[in-house]
Amino acid sequence: QVQLVESGGGLVQPGGSLRLSCAASRSLFSIHRMGWYRQAPGKQRELVAAVTLGGVTNYADSVKGRFTISRDFPKDTVYLQMNSLQPEDTAVYYCNARHNDADYWGQGTQVTVSS
Repeated sequence: QVQLVESGGGLVQPGGSLRLSCAASRSLFSIHRMGWYRQAPGKQRELVAAVTLGGVTNYADSVKGRFTISRDFPKDTVYLQMNSLQPEDTAVYYCNARHNDADYWGQGTQVTVSS
């Protein structure tokens, strides 16, 4: 199993930046893929960014060039750097780990982009 703890959400003005963190309970070397998803009110959860153990990344078209996913292996932590935030980025952001063909989720962290 994998426990995930997210942090770093909050309120930010349009054009601002935030960095989300996701600490995993086991070594990132044992996890096939780590990702960030988000869910806005009334909408389905969607993939924002993901990175495989081999370092292959993919991003939602809506965040390409603005968001960056990265990993810190000694800390077993994954980050999502979010720049040029817009109101449409407002959502609950969830960390995801795919390990042994099972998906694990964090509790979510709220990101609100508003002036």
